[in-house]
Amino acid sequence: MGVISWIILGLLAGAIARAIIPGETEPGGCIGTTAVGILGALIGGFIATALDIGRIEDFFDLGTWLIAIGGSVLLLLIINAIAGPGRR
Repeated sequence: MGVISWIILGLLAGAIARAIIPGETEPGGCIGTTAVGILGALIGGFIATALDIGRIEDFFDLGTWLIAIGGSVLLLLIINAIAGPGRR
């Protein structure tokens, strides 16, 4: 996938993850959501590859989207745990 594909995938995966895990996890709007999505996709890709359950390959592959969204949800849960109740 190219850089533009990663940015689009990150934006959409981050937006879906934020819809699944609501709350004020981090300010940043569109850029923050894209960053969470891209980092989540990378985290999900590393975990899926390490466990040999999938890889991030094509933009229009369902497995790619599920891995990216799952990684983004995991990243948001980690951010929520680190931020604590006082910062939300």
